[in-house]
Amino acid sequence: MPTKPVVLFLCTHNAGRSLAAKVLLEHYGSGLVEVRSAGSDPASDLNPSVVAVLAERGLDTSGEEPKAITDAEARSADVVVTMGCGDSCPYYPGKRYLDWELEDPAGLSIEAVRPIVEEIDRKVRALLAELTSRTPPR
Repeated sequence: MPTKPVVLFLCTHNAGRSLAAKVLLEHYGSGLVEVRSAGSDPASDLNPSVVAVLAERGLDTSGEEPKAITDAEARSADVVVTMGCGDSCPYYPGKRYLDWELEDPAGLSIEAVRPIVEEIDRKVRALLAELTSRTPPR
């Protein structure tokens, strides 16, 4: 039986974009992929607007908290998706890297965050389909 692909989402604060991507991929992936997220400079709290938008979708973030990237976490990932951490994101040779250009939701209203989460949702679903040959239902 093949191993599950490991996806690591990285952004600066690990409080908004990478949080949304992790929660969405875990939801759609239903155990088919292992999902992690981290930040190069983790915030102290999750972005409340991102949490609210995910809650509107019925997704629970209560077990999540911003955390720093570790060397072991990055080395164990098959796919590393960066989201605006620029040069502060570590680079490990031999890993597949994707860079998703996404607006930073820090300080934005729920209304302004909805389209950002929708774009993350679209990208997550495409990544899952690519990794597993499975297109998840909405």
